[in-house]
Amino acid sequence: MKEQFLSHIKKHLPFIQHKKLLVTVSGGLDSIVLFTLCKQLEMDIAVAHCNFNLRGEESDEETQFVEKTMQEAQITFFKKYFDTKAYAKEKKVSTQMAARELRYSWFQELVQEHAYDYILTAHHRNDTAETLLINLSRGSGIKGLIGIPRHNSNVVRPLLDFSRKQIEAFANSHSIKWKEDSSNASDDYVRNNLRHHAIPALEKANPNFLEGLANTQDSLNQTLTLLEIYKEQLKQEFCYPINSISGPSGFAIDLEKLSTHPAQDAVLFALLKEYEFTAWEDIYSLKSAQPGKQIYAEKYSLLKDRSTLQLMPRDTKATIPVVWIQEDQNEVNGEHWKLSLEEVATYTSTANSEIFVSKERLIFPLQIRSWQEGDFFFPLGLGGKKKLSKYFKDEKLSLRDKQEVKILCSGTDIVWVVGMRPDDRFKVIKETQTILKISYQTYEV
Repeated sequence: MKEQFLSHIKKHLPFIQHKKLLVTVSGGLDSIVLFTLCKQLEMDIAVAHCNFNLRGEESDEETQFVEKTMQEAQITFFKKYFDTKAYAKEKKVSTQMAARELRYSWFQELVQEHAYDYILTAHHRNDTAETLLINLSRGSGIKGLIGIPRHNSNVVRPLLDFSRKQIEAFANSHSIKWKEDSSNASDDYVRNNLRHHAIPALEKANPNFLEGLANTQDSLNQTLTLLEIYKEQLKQEFCYPINSISGPSGFAIDLEKLSTHPAQDAVLFALLKEYEFTAWEDIYSLKSAQPGKQIYAEKYSLLKDRSTLQLMPRDTKATIPVVWIQEDQNEVNGEHWKLSLEEVATYTSTANSEIFVSKERLIFPLQIRSWQEGDFFFPLGLGGKKKLSKYFKDEKLSLRDKQEVKILCSGTDIVWVVGMRPDDRFKVIKETQTILKISYQTYEV
């Protein structure tokens, strides 16, 4: 296996050769074999071990075993104890997820502190088969069926092309000792159940099951590469940036164009999967839903507008904090926007980003706020009153744009639907004594 391991690294992971490596060792069969192979090949390694305090004396015995092994091998050794259950309770995650987050966070700290190039873990072919079956049972796209990648970022898995049987045979032939985690014998975990029953049954039906599965995953990986290229073409065809009042912040999917595609749901899945949505049937039905319906992921929302589906970050503000403007102020700043006030002698501009008003008609302090149901104003040039809700409808504002509209008020009267239209009651007339120029600007942070 040593020769196969070296050949595998040269072929698939040549970038880790002659690098400074941090090998993660739990004390179990897989990680001890990974450490042994790296040491036999005289790779530049150190070892990191986590004690999650989940199995009492057994956890401590495992830590002592790994530490003694590394001392005898004269290998740089790091260990850390975690209160995993307390972390899981605080973060409201499972114990398994807590252990994962804790160990990888610590591994990355060691990488930064000691300038290691890569972190090596002992995942093997059986692990990636188990991951595929778990994802398959839960419902997954191609990415979930590929299993565990050989490497991502600075985490490398050199044993992925080797089965548990190969690893165990190598350990036995070299009289390698390891510590068996008693929890691995339990069928309480889905992964253990697959390991003890499903995969052995599949191997009994087909002795080459794991090898065939690995070949299938390689093919799926190539297919995924092609799909990623096609997904970029789909984005160009069906999507465009959302230029909201506060600037670009998401993208819209054109439903009219999408309706011409023979696999509309597949297109939606490809375009939205990376944003961690899970309610796919609800998303597919969103195409024909009433405007205003939304589907939520943890960090994003998908809104059905009149003729589009709009993806936006969920931290998009639905209301504008109230800002007061005193008479002696010449500038106020909000989140990603600025309002400037300046007395001028004449006016000529007709840009939406600025207005000119009769200052003596204003009641200070002015106020900037969100619009409210029932708000009305007298649009400049219209010659009458209009409700903001009707004005927004006529302007064909999306629901998101309406959430972001700012209203400049004098007392209870609207002076300006900011960036859109001023109120006729405050316009400059012959009798105006002081012309006030008010300018609005948005910017990126």
